[in-house]
Amino acid sequence: MASLLGQFVRKTLFMAVLGLAAACSTPEPSGAAPYAAVVMDARTGEILHSNNGDARLHPASLTKMLTLYIAFEAIQRGEISLDTMVTVSKNAAAEPPSKLGLRAGQKIALRHLIRAAAVKSANDAATAIGEAVAGSEAQFAARMNRTAKAIGMKSSTFKNAHGLTASGHLSTARDMTVMGRRLFFDYPQYYNIFSRRTADAGIAEVANTNRRFLDNYKGADGIKTGYTNAAGFNLTASAERGNKRIIATVFGGQSTAHRNAKMAELLNLGFGEAPNNARVKKPGAPVYDAANDVVAAAPEAAPDAAGGRSAGKTIRVAGAVTKSLRPKTRPGQAAAAGEVVLAMKDSIAGAVAEAAAPVVVAEVTPEPTPDAASIVSLSAGVTSLPEPKIRPTAPVERVAAVAPQPAVVVAEKMPVPTEPEVITRLSTSGGRHWGVNVGRFPSRSVAERTLMKIALAENATLNDGLRKIVQRGGGYDANFMGLTQDQADLACRRLQARAVQCFAIGP
Repeated sequence: MASLLGQFVRKTLFMAVLGLAAACSTPEPSGAAPYAAVVMDARTGEILHSNNGDARLHPASLTKMLTLYIAFEAIQRGEISLDTMVTVSKNAAAEPPSKLGLRAGQKIALRHLIRAAAVKSANDAATAIGEAVAGSEAQFAARMNRTAKAIGMKSSTFKNAHGLTASGHLSTARDMTVMGRRLFFDYPQYYNIFSRRTADAGIAEVANTNRRFLDNYKGADGIKTGYTNAAGFNLTASAERGNKRIIATVFGGQSTAHRNAKMAELLNLGFGEAPNNARVKKPGAPVYDAANDVVAAAPEAAPDAAGGRSAGKTIRVAGAVTKSLRPKTRPGQAAAAGEVVLAMKDSIAGAVAEAAAPVVVAEVTPEPTPDAASIVSLSAGVTSLPEPKIRPTAPVERVAAVAPQPAVVVAEKMPVPTEPEVITRLSTSGGRHWGVNVGRFPSRSVAERTLMKIALAENATLNDGLRKIVQRGGGYDANFMGLTQDQADLACRRLQARAVQCFAIGP
């Protein structure tokens, strides 16, 4: 009896230990989190199914889709590059798991942070991205809200770059589905990162948190998972079969397996409901509020250890620029530049006045025909005179000698030389004093490659432009110069239609 009791106690303790270990190693299922789901035809943006789709809920790490979207936007605008070395702050390094394991003060390339945030869903990497792009977590959150509004996420508000639960940090299944579609269409060159099973994040090889669903659902190629106790198990996924692409979002799954099963049901529903042949309607360019679409230069940072200050980051306007500002002169050259401008004005004004004045030509009164009285006789001692040299175009009129005299020469009136006529013309260059700026880049080589790529793509309007790189403000401005105002305006409109941000540079 005692041995049976002992066996029962041992088995009970063993099961308790197993249960405790499972609870510590697996996220706690969240049956209390509200459920929501949306299914969309990615080709048209049409909603095929919605269940509680507009309820504002905790998005968890689905937030990182927007963080990455803004990073891609910043790269495209030239604010930052994939090779930019980001210094990890104490704030980023202190983020809770899931994390890459960044240390404060460590330097890491932006491309590795993007991989860690997209594939592993690393919170420290997401915060480091936000701080690198906007200067601080708070400024990045403000940009997140502007961008969300611009791309059609009407019911979302964000407080951080990673998605950990925070007061007011809320979104909807509909908005996150819109976000997933935007990533696919707006930045197709980066979309494949969401389908990678593993990725090199610089300091570690990271595994995809969504690999189970990617491996088990036919046609799945992304995109992002999310989990917190308050949110439950969330997932935005996309799959393509034949000529159909479906994007769906589920909030409030009870476990990874339950979430994946619900997502498979939602995608199956979408493939069944979507028409076989639908015309693709890509989303339009983000529509930023004209009053709030520019992030001003970041406030002056505190001095670093070396006593210097970090350069502020500038985000260019998304859309047409209505006025080109004259660039400021360099310090110490203001007076010299003013004198040069005045001298140029005087020279131009004088040239115009001279060109406009009538040209006065001096008239020469013709001499009367010489008669006998005008003949000059030389002394008999002079036997000959050298024949005067005359211009070929002015024939010499000779007068026959009167009476047999040794030598007779007729004195000729040579033409009175006149002042040469000088005509000053205004420039006929067509006012080619305009240019187009296509971004500021961290290195001259990146700026040169960008100019070459744009020149090849937009040869029709930029063929006459001179590619010029100017080092300014810690970066390299890439410009096309030597254009007329009409050429610069047309080129910029065409580039913006290609989603290339630019602005005209006036004289």
